Amino acid sequence: MTKRMFIMVGCVVLLVAVLALGKFLQIRQMIASSPKPGPQTVTAIKVQALEWQPQLNSVGTLVAVRGVDISSEIAGMVREVRFRSGDEVKSGQVLFALNADADLAQLHALQAAAELAATVLKRDEAQFAAQAISQAQLDNDRAELKSRRALAAQQQALLDKKTIRAPFAGKLGISAINPGQFVNPGDKLVTLQTMDPVYVDFYVPQKQLAGLAVGQKLSLVSDAWPGAAFPARLTAISPKVDPATRNVLVEATVANGKRQLVPGMFANVSLEQGDKQRHLTLPQTAITYNPYGSTVFVLAPGQGKDAPKDDKGQPLLVAQQQFVTTGGTRGDQVAVLTGLKEGQTVVTSGQLKLKNGTPVVIDNKVQPADSPAPTPQEH
Repeated sequence: MTKRMFIMVGCVVLLVAVLALGKFLQIRQMIASSPKPGPQTVTAIKVQALEWQPQLNSVGTLVAVRGVDISSEIAGMVREVRFRSGDEVKSGQVLFALNADADLAQLHALQAAAELAATVLKRDEAQFAAQAISQAQLDNDRAELKSRRALAAQQQALLDKKTIRAPFAGKLGISAINPGQFVNPGDKLVTLQTMDPVYVDFYVPQKQLAGLAVGQKLSLVSDAWPGAAFPARLTAISPKVDPATRNVLVEATVANGKRQLVPGMFANVSLEQGDKQRHLTLPQTAITYNPYGSTVFVLAPGQGKDAPKDDKGQPLLVAQQQFVTTGGTRGDQVAVLTGLKEGQTVVTSGQLKLKNGTPVVIDNKVQPADSPAPTPQEH
């Protein structure tokens, strides 16, 4: 009985083994007969060394060298508006005249009182010479004259405030003030901005502070004027670093003779730092940035008898992932410091379809942007 059971178990084990072997051979045959994946289409470029000017890029804000919202020091009714919105004005030019009839009449009364005090003083000086009055009376006359003249000067100053003038030369904004309108102290009447030159204020990281110096040349571009670059010169560096952002405020002066730049605009600022260098460059689309490092796919002909081949039997290019160290960027380009050699072919788009050993076909009919100074384009 026991011997028979062993024979039965052995038969069952043998049967299972035969079935498993048959299934394995079937799966291997299916894998062998399944079509191999074809080559992936990518764009690629040969790595080349280009002259590279290290630059510091930032976004700045245009600020007027002098700009103010003109207001009145005193209340009053506007009698005259002596400009048109958008006018260029000179320093001291009259902009508004407030109603000053009562103040002018008061000034005339005070001036008349001062003239009377001067006449009394002159008469008393003659009498003092004849010893007809005391020194005390003469001193009182002189003090009275000074007081009357001071009151007249005070009234003249009040009257002058009724005429509002441009504190400096510049361009006026748009004003909604009309004759007959009553204004209160501090009311905004019109804005006045100096248009040439203008400042551009921007922030740079504190680690770049050693590369900054007053007098450095820089350029800025604004989307309001595509394709136009405006030269500027660095004129001031803030002595304090912002503790919240660890950035330092920098100011540059820009010539604006054509009045193209307007205070309040933003602009992209490029500041050249150091001497020109030569770096291997790639389009930024060629770099895959990962938490563990930056990588690219390098293409080279497949090696060995199992290397993939095209319809003519020629070896296909095969992708291999490679780590690189990147440097600065300019426009669409990035500098590659380590990991590549000049002349190697690198994938610029289509990396998501690739892994090590994937055969590829290059189709560069549509290439990613690779300009060191791209400009906005509208279609």
